Amino acid sequence: MRVVRGLGKRLRRPLCLALGVFDGVHLGHRRVIDAAVSQARGRPLLPGVLTFDPHPDAVISAAGAPGLLTTTEEKLSLLRELGVEVAVVARFSRRLADMPAERFVEDVLVDQLQARCVVVGENWRFGRSGEGTPELLRTLGAALRFRVSMVPPVSVKRGKVSSTRIRELLLRGRLEAANELLGRPYGLAGRVVGGEGRGKHLGFPTANLDVPPTKLIPADGLYACFAGLRKMRPAMAYIGARPTFGEGAERRVEVHLLERPGHRDLHRRLLRADLIARVRGDRRFGSSEALVAQMERDRVRTRALLACLHE
Repeated sequence: MRVVRGLGKRLRRPLCLALGVFDGVHLGHRRVIDAAVSQARGRPLLPGVLTFDPHPDAVISAAGAPGLLTTTEEKLSLLRELGVEVAVVARFSRRLADMPAERFVEDVLVDQLQARCVVVGENWRFGRSGEGTPELLRTLGAALRFRVSMVPPVSVKRGKVSSTRIRELLLRGRLEAANELLGRPYGLAGRVVGGEGRGKHLGFPTANLDVPPTKLIPADGLYACFAGLRKMRPAMAYIGARPTFGEGAERRVEVHLLERPGHRDLHRRLLRADLIARVRGDRRFGSSEALVAQMERDRVRTRALLACLHE
């Protein structure tokens, strides 16, 4: 997959282009992207995606950007898996936010990105003050000779699929519900950094992840997960501030591998954890011994939960 960072370059080959922020690349996003990939098939078009970094809310919302479900690199990896051949990551700035909708279509979509077909969700808005709608896009497409497809929202038994809903579920600790809307396990990744060695002393050595500050961290607690550098192995992930050992500590993401890692030294290596189920919430224990006893029970339950996935 070719990655084009920034606008300004005129692409040589025409695209069938999916438009969106696509934070999370959830089931609804995948419907839009799959449509672009499918429509490009059998035609002299490359399936492409136009997305944005930073999140537009970082520029246009007084509250700033929400915690991201996917970093840009995670998003690109998921787009590659979906068959996208060209991913354009536009820098979202005030200048881009204030661009009139018609100019965005003419200068960016048609002239620079060579869009011959465009796929958007029904709720997609673009251009100055969100004046651009899918209906306007269709009108402009008829005049500028590109086809427009609008994809309706996706719903599952738990409700409408949206990035906002997924964030709410993760912050409430409802991981399984969030994963259903994502269509995959929610992932956390970061470089392994040094810690205090307390987990090793307790018999549960952990890798401390330096997760990007823009990434959404789910509710505190212990999670069953698969983790690793490349090969994913059964593991437990702890999120919290370790209340048993004092108040006021920073929240951490720590991963305990249930099998021996392929590399003895994980320091500074990029480790990923795909969260499968929330085993329990975080709480303060009266002693280190009580904490260890609970973690032993957590380990048994985690193994059982993860084993069920392979039955």
